[in-house]
Amino acid sequence: MNTTTPFSLRLSWAQGLFERGDHVAAASALAELIDEVESSRTAGAVDDGVLHSVTDLRLMLARAYFQSAQLGRAEATLDEVIEQSPTDSYAHLLLGRTLQRAGRHAEAARPLALAEVLGDYERPEAYGSATGVTGPTDPA
Repeated sequence: MNTTTPFSLRLSWAQGLFERGDHVAAASALAELIDEVESSRTAGAVDDGVLHSVTDLRLMLARAYFQSAQLGRAEATLDEVIEQSPTDSYAHLLLGRTLQRAGRHAEAARPLALAEVLGDYERPEAYGSATGVTGPTDPA
């Protein structure tokens, strides 16, 4: 744990790694930042340099895991995010996409439906409607 460099600089570094596409390194840096925040909160210390909630950091970590195909870690991290913020539509969307990417399409249906209800996702027409109607009826 690097406590000599200010938290905000290390967060910027992790964000830069993510933006450059080095998602494995970004995930490692973000996980370290989350551990630091959680340990400081457990110890009762409050750091004014910490500008993000742990939930925001976890969501960014989940994105880094997703982008680096660490799908099990992404799912576990998103479960924590959703537990802390159950109305976060993006977290539900990312969880659904993570499950889809892992080939678990039936399990992905619930978080994707929640994301749609919460307003951050619109079901592509290729997947059909939510009511189960697959196409126009033929009157002939």
